[in-house]
Amino acid sequence: MDYLRRLQMERPVLFWVLVLVAFIVGFQLLLFVAALFLGPFGLPPWVPLVVVIGVLVAIARSQQNSR
Repeated sequence: MDYLRRLQMERPVLFWVLVLVAFIVGFQLLLFVAALFLGPFGLPPWVPLVVVIGVLVAIARSQQNSR
């Protein structure tokens, strides 16, 4: 964590580019896993996206309610 904090202070552009890439790769990985689990059911291709967004919204709401 100290490395990331130091990177944020010394090279903020590189830090935010890395954060953006991490979010994109993470979201793509979530979509891949959801498509892998939902693929055998013969559902439309947009269903994994809806499932991932729904799960993320549910997690955000539960964290917001726990405060």
